[in-house]
Amino acid sequence: MNSSFGLKYIAQFFLFVALQILLMDSLVLYSTGFCFIYIAFLLFLPLSINRVWLLVLGFIVGFTVDMFYDTMGIHAAASVLLAFLRPHVLNLLTPRDGYDSGDAVNIHTMGWRWFLAYTFTLVLIHHTAVFFLETVTFQTAWYTIVKILLSTLFTGIVMVILQLLFFSPKRERIDYR
Repeated sequence: MNSSFGLKYIAQFFLFVALQILLMDSLVLYSTGFCFIYIAFLLFLPLSINRVWLLVLGFIVGFTVDMFYDTMGIHAAASVLLAFLRPHVLNLLTPRDGYDSGDAVNIHTMGWRWFLAYTFTLVLIHHTAVFFLETVTFQTAWYTIVKILLSTLFTGIVMVILQLLFFSPKRERIDYR
């Protein structure tokens, strides 16, 4: 793993967490649609990242957001769940030719259908965990389901916009020398 690889993902970590805390916290649609942009850090990591590192990074990013939101571990738990299930979702979505060892999650490389299935599946899982851990009751289940669906749609659209604006259309390869 070279130093530019590490610096790129460290910068992404700080950027996504800062965007979440400073901007997305106050950007809510009708008090039901929330955008949790910080999970883009976990979703956009390389496909071949070590599973243990993925779980550790999931905890760190979730715990960091929990510290600022004062949510007592809800985001850490949901992020670790996302990090745990990410390799399984990737296995389900494996293209016919398989993944290259240096592929990164990129809408231009993997295609629209793959990216939308990958993103919306993991965002839905994450948001379901966040909102049901937050509620801890099924009395308001319909309202919670509406929050999950609207927030998943909101976050997914923002992820697609991020990919189109900031990620290169060229095939992004990672050099592990």
